[in-house]
Amino acid sequence: MKLETAIYDAYQKLKNNNIKSAMLDSELLMSNAINKSREFIILNLDKTICTKDFDNFLNMVSQRKDGKPMAYLMSKKFFWKYKFFINEHVLIPRPDTEIIIEQVLKIYKSKKNINFLDIGFGSGCIMLSLLKERGDFRATGVDISDHALKVCKINAYRLGLKSRVKLFNSDIDKFTLGKYDLIISNPPYIKNSDLRYLEKDVKNFEPKLALDGGLDGKSEIRKVIKKSSELIKYGGKLILEIAYDQKKEVKQLLKINGFYVNSVIKDFAKNDRCIISTKLEK
Repeated sequence: MKLETAIYDAYQKLKNNNIKSAMLDSELLMSNAINKSREFIILNLDKTICTKDFDNFLNMVSQRKDGKPMAYLMSKKFFWKYKFFINEHVLIPRPDTEIIIEQVLKIYKSKKNINFLDIGFGSGCIMLSLLKERGDFRATGVDISDHALKVCKINAYRLGLKSRVKLFNSDIDKFTLGKYDLIISNPPYIKNSDLRYLEKDVKNFEPKLALDGGLDGKSEIRKVIKKSSELIKYGGKLILEIAYDQKKEVKQLLKINGFYVNSVIKDFAKNDRCIISTKLEK
């Protein structure tokens, strides 16, 4: 079968199942199946696909039809400037989370040798992107998921950062190592009762562990703030990603734990997304 025919058939299947980016996804899945660039596919639509690659392609199209995210099907996702290995055990990096990178680079533009901690690192996309941007930064990561640890190790190796990051598989409650200039975290912050209302590709495929913020959506945020108050140096910054409706309560939690709230940063949709705070008290 020719690439053009296979791609068009896939496009029809995806379109009929309300996949919005049906043509683009079909081209990218073909690219993945035959291990060629999308540009190659577009310029060589008259080429024939072998049986093995075609079977692989059909399998991926079938999974995409059922809503499986492209990042999991292709085992990769671009974040900031870099390509990250992704599987179904870690959250797919979102563009909104790049706000944390922007803010850290801005705040520490003139400061060197920053030692920071990433709580709940997942794929490692935030932590490793920062290390790529700043050669003088050092990082420690802690995550309760042993699967995340494996994924992050792969990404650290591929990005040449293995020697500059220490990774720990632990609940943050039990973590006591070090004092940090900066702590960053994108914790689970969705209310348990709201998980069912998420889009099907998130609800059915992304790890609940990385999404479920407990009954009020703030159980993990509370833990992160409380533990950060013990692990951070005085004058150190804590930067948190939050849900659009959590600003008021999270600001209060920060103040109770001795943090001064510097600013709340909005995302591309103008929703509150990121809180920057400074540790001032014991």
